[in-house]
Amino acid sequence: MLISASRRTDIPNYYSDWFLNRIREGFVLVRNPMNFRQISKIKLTPDVVDGIVFWTKNPAPILDRLPELEDYMYYFQFTLTPYGKDIEPNIPEKSQVLKVFKRLSDMIGPDRVIWRYDPILINGRYTVDYHLRAFEEMAGKLRDYTRKVTISFVDENYRGVKHNMRKLALSPFPVEMQINLASRLAEIAQSCGLAIDACAEKIDLQHLGIEPARCIDGRLFEKLLGCHLNVGRDKNQRPECGCAASIDVGMYNTCFNGCLYCYANYNPRLVARNFTRHNPHSPLLIGEAGSGDVITEREAGSCKDMQMRLGGI
Repeated sequence: MLISASRRTDIPNYYSDWFLNRIREGFVLVRNPMNFRQISKIKLTPDVVDGIVFWTKNPAPILDRLPELEDYMYYFQFTLTPYGKDIEPNIPEKSQVLKVFKRLSDMIGPDRVIWRYDPILINGRYTVDYHLRAFEEMAGKLRDYTRKVTISFVDENYRGVKHNMRKLALSPFPVEMQINLASRLAEIAQSCGLAIDACAEKIDLQHLGIEPARCIDGRLFEKLLGCHLNVGRDKNQRPECGCAASIDVGMYNTCFNGCLYCYANYNPRLVARNFTRHNPHSPLLIGEAGSGDVITEREAGSCKDMQMRLGGI
């Protein structure tokens, strides 16, 4: 079983105490985002959790506590963009975040820290030329601290993006422009020795050397674990998503990063209200289970296949 922590919120930044308490107790409760009263109880012990993917823009709060995860394999999807406080209001200065990125990489290795330069949006300030300059500078600084960069283009159809459309003041960004920009980003990445892929993009960029991303990557876990995993594609994601099946332990509208392009946290008032109900010792990220809730234990098991295979994994 693979755990996503989390596409829905920045657990390393805001909820690391809670998550490590859940690891210590060996289980977590997660509400169904489509049916609030349905709760899944998910086992989190090392015998069933094959890997954890952390999604974050600032993992500083969890770094000193990573030894508590010594019985687990994990890696980070680390978003580091060139946007300022106008787009990402609650992210620390990027020079500071860059230092955190390097420290994390020094701690766990560059294979386990994936750089996300996404989503890419265009407006009056953040132009194509701006992105090219910023990407080249950042790639040069990160080349020894990661093996891969993942890009994507902002999707205006997401609810959160639609809600913040005026604030984003997006400029037209036709497919031809996206392809041309992607081509130049690929050249920069490759010149820095970085692989580059694209997250859930409908346009085919493989001719540019940009593969479809697998952000929750069974192949990477196989490499890190040294064994085969019997894990299929996540059928609950968009058709373009290449991620392996996983269980997400986060909750929407609980992240304080405040990024205007975010699809998962689009209601600041609800975010603030949810946070007041957070108890780091509760099995649930937000609130407590009540009398009207139905808790179902989710089937969980390791996907490891320890049989020897000719030619390796």
